[in-house]
Order: sequence, then structure tokens, then C-alpha cells
Amino acid sequence: MWVVMEDMLRRITGHHDADPGAAERRSGTAPNGKPYESVWDYPRPPDLETVRWRIRVIHNGVVIADAPEAVRVLETSQPPAYYVDPVYVSMVRLRSSSRGSMCEWKGRAAYATIEADGEVAPDACWSYPEPTARFAAIAGFWAFYAQAIDECYLDDERVVPNPGSFYGGWMTAQVTGPVKGAPGTLHW
Repeated sequence: MWVVMEDMLRRITGHHDADPGAAERRSGTAPNGKPYESVWDYPRPPDLETVRWRIRVIHNGVVIADAPEAVRVLETSQPPAYYVDPVYVSMVRLRSSSRGSMCEWKGRAAYATIEADGEVAPDACWSYPEPTARFAAIAGFWAFYAQAIDECYLDDERVVPNPGSFYGGWMTAQVTGPVKGAPGTLHW
């Protein structure tokens, strides 16, 4: 497992060049059984894809979300963000936050703080209550910052957080980079 995680960390800290993903494009199957994907092959504007992969979010030992499927947003240069139907989220653990942001593609996001048996993760998840028409499928769904939460899983694979604190993508074995988010990459 450590070899896979070290390889993922090596891949997400690569350098930007004329074709930033060229050196990291791989074919075949990743160690998690899914086909390799380069973030540089994801579309712009972003696209949605429903996946039948289990999504689990755990903080302070408390299950915050456990879903049999999710909708992922695929956007050039970023690992996928996974949006979970609120029916699979322990909504009693979420407290509305005053934070908000605006995405040029999805619209205005609302944030929530997670409270898990005395442990608080501020602004650890976000949702688009009224997204643009193109992203209507994720209206009211929740995405989670792996950077702010103890454990996030895609199927049985523990997620590596997107570098930095701006993007909330989840790095898994099949995702290759380099990815935006680390210092010096926001200008890409």
C-alpha cells in the first residue's frame, strides 16, 4: 500500500510543460482495478459521470457518508471531486457554514462544517443547492475535502487528498497528474 501511495504522491507533484500529462499518461489497469486516467484528458468545461463505486467519509471514527454510488466531476488538471446524494450522508453531522464560493461552471457553492462526537472539521464539505443547468444532476449533493477529514475511501482504497486547499479532488491509484493545487500550480 505504501508503494502505491508514494507513487501517487510522486505523480501529483510533477512539473508543468507543454503537455503536462504526457509523462504521466499510462495505459492499462491501475492497482485498484480501474483503468488509468490522466487529469489532462478530462474535459474543459468539466463533465459529470455517475460511478457505481462506494464512497465512504469517516471523521473521528464517525461515518459521515456511505454511498453505493456518486457523481464525479471531471475537469482538466484536477482529480475528480465526488458528489454524494444526501440520502447517504449523515446530515445531522453537518452544520451550515457562512463560507461560500462561486464556480464559473457549477454556480454558487454552500459549505458545511462536520461535527463528529466533539471533533469539528470546519468547511469540510460543499454543495451546489442550485447549480447551473449543465450540473443539475448534483443539486444538493455533497462533496468532501479529503484534506479536512480523517478518512475518505473510494471502494476500499483510501484517498490521497488533492494537494493544496483550494481544490477538493480525490487522488486514487488510477488518476495520474500532475494536478493543480500544489504551490506554484494555480497559474496552469
